[in-house]
Amino acid sequence: MPRRRAVGSASHPGCDAERADDSAAARAAAVALLARRDLPSGELRDRLAARGFGPEATAAALDALAAEGALDDERYAHNYVAYHAGRGRGPVRIGADLRACGLSAEVIDAALAEGPDWHAAAAAARARRFGKAAPADWRAKARQARFLQYRGFSADHIRAATGADPDTG
Repeated sequence: MPRRRAVGSASHPGCDAERADDSAAARAAAVALLARRDLPSGELRDRLAARGFGPEATAAALDALAAEGALDDERYAHNYVAYHAGRGRGPVRIGADLRACGLSAEVIDAALAEGPDWHAAAAAARARRFGKAAPADWRAKARQARFLQYRGFSADHIRAATGADPDTG
């Protein structure tokens, strides 16, 4: 099967320069990417840059999409928190994932604050994995605590879910 040439290849020497400055083409590419799934603005900016669009065309496209409401980092963060919390992830891990996407600390904190009751989520994740019965000894508590820590729950959430308060024995 013959290989297809990439746009802007050696046969089209001026295509890259034209495409880098075309904000309409950048907007069309951004809409095509957003049609597949919701993306944060930082990730969308990176994907457009990888496709050869310049910073000016990318910024113009992102500004237009944000003004239309098609690109919204707050909505993305809220949806991300709701989805991953429902899958048993904790706020520490979700926050780290959102920071890796390039979202601001204010947006992340607001989305996590409006998320579920994290103590209940930790207890539910523990119960799904280990059953409803409380851990019998410190070895079982430690094992369950490691599991919850990996899932992204804080020490307070873990202590509440496992009953691992040293004062209560």
